[in-house]
Amino acid sequence: MRRTVSTAMKLVSLVLVTALVAGVQSAKAEFVFGTPTKLGPPMNSSYADTLDCISADGLELYLESTRPGGVGDWDLWVARRDTTDADWGEPVNLGPAINSAKSDTYACISHDGLELYFNSAGWPDGYGGFDIWVTRRATKDAGWGPPVNLGPTVNGPTEDATPWVSADGLELYFMSGTVGGGVSIWVTRRETKNDPWGTPVRLGAAINSSTYQGVPCLSANGLTLFFSDALPSGPFRSGGFGGEDMWVTTRATTDDEWGIPRNLGRPVNSSWNEEGPRPSPDGSTLYFNRGSGGYETFAIWQAPIVPIVDFNGDGKVDITDLLRLIEHWGQNEPAFDIAPPPFGDGMVDAKDLEVLMSYWQQEVNDPRLAASWRLDETEGVVAADRVGENDGTLHGGPLWQPEGGKTGGALRLDGVDDYVSTTFVLDPAAGPFSVFAWVKGGTPGQVIVSQANGANWLMSGAPDGTLATELKESGRSGKPLVSGGVITDGAWHRVGLVWDGSNRILYVDDIEVARDTQTTLVGTYAGLHVGAGSTLAPGSFWSGLIDEVRVYQRAVMP
Repeated sequence: MRRTVSTAMKLVSLVLVTALVAGVQSAKAEFVFGTPTKLGPPMNSSYADTLDCISADGLELYLESTRPGGVGDWDLWVARRDTTDADWGEPVNLGPAINSAKSDTYACISHDGLELYFNSAGWPDGYGGFDIWVTRRATKDAGWGPPVNLGPTVNGPTEDATPWVSADGLELYFMSGTVGGGVSIWVTRRETKNDPWGTPVRLGAAINSSTYQGVPCLSANGLTLFFSDALPSGPFRSGGFGGEDMWVTTRATTDDEWGIPRNLGRPVNSSWNEEGPRPSPDGSTLYFNRGSGGYETFAIWQAPIVPIVDFNGDGKVDITDLLRLIEHWGQNEPAFDIAPPPFGDGMVDAKDLEVLMSYWQQEVNDPRLAASWRLDETEGVVAADRVGENDGTLHGGPLWQPEGGKTGGALRLDGVDDYVSTTFVLDPAAGPFSVFAWVKGGTPGQVIVSQANGANWLMSGAPDGTLATELKESGRSGKPLVSGGVITDGAWHRVGLVWDGSNRILYVDDIEVARDTQTTLVGTYAGLHVGAGSTLAPGSFWSGLIDEVRVYQRAVMP
């Protein structure tokens, strides 16, 4: 509830993740976030600055700041630019017509650019604490008129703040509550933009947990709702990264209930406080606010929104990815509905093809690629992780084959005591993941990838040498999954295991060879073995070649 805590409430002691939640309803398109960067001047100053919203045409950016030149405590400012390709101009204070002597924050501009909603505790005739107000202008070039209180139907004796109006102007999301009494996200609706706002309804338990949540942001199509934890001091939703975190929930239609929220994950969430997620109008960037402590430490950050175009997870965009997209042409298939970013439009069509082709024949770095061992080294006992810090260590004396791999070099293991050990990469129970590798040789019962003292993730099953996995749910219902795809015939095969949150799927040469349903997987916080079983048991060591082992924190669709 940033800057929405009234003076009296500031005296009250505030006593009061990423793993993706398995089985959650996901956003339409598959996308990830690139590396966040802090905006420079003039958006950020040496004072506290946070972004509130960007106009639908991308030409106005509203922020709040304690920088000099304001009217009161936190003030509302606006930066403008002539085109969406131009740099933002110097922020201009909205002046005493909008800003009061106290805090005026969380502006949200309507889709037509003619209404500006915000919250304030400084204007007279309020209803208690922070109230939500609206100011209007006749045209985008005109000045803002005097603020109007939304009245007692919306505003009450508690704190009512962080408004966000839908693109059609018929829904207004906001947070309401008190420190010590809980803060929840509510929505008020109206039939037309000329009607008054109706009685607010508290969003369901899926959104409003026992913690504090607020700062909502609704996508233009009304199907995706971003929000964040409401107070830097906590308490915070479970499954986060230690401070305020940003979350997202979706619904199939505007008449449906919101699904279970999922954490936006790293790198946009961290052990610091992150709040106020705001996608740019063109869907290319996520803006948010980050601070190391209280609100006085906050600044504006941005992260690119990157579509996942390497559908089969082989590190490049090629004919295989193109064929997968074409297979789903004209369908509402979220994994391939990558345009317009970031949510897609419910149809795989020419817009998605255009985005895919912009990456054609390029190697792509998937931010959800957790580890990648190319095994292209020529000497030494270290197998480098090309994307992280999970370098592997060779044991037993396996031999580098610089020219003998499927993609470059490979590693030859003797089936006796050769293997590679790595540090912890991921917990299979934390959410969807995938593991793929190229293999040649092997005999039934030998293991390709396992987790130390855990389960054998990929192996050749006995007695026929078909691909299998022993990674399963606990209890009697958990059992190995064995395919009919032979992998020990002396040819190169790309083998994979995908866990999508409810299904185990095995692939041989990018063809699905087995599938079943498991409610969850047994979790383990240990490193991986490449070329040996989880307990290093005799007979589990791989005899043959292994190349290009990749582990993803998402469900890959080869």
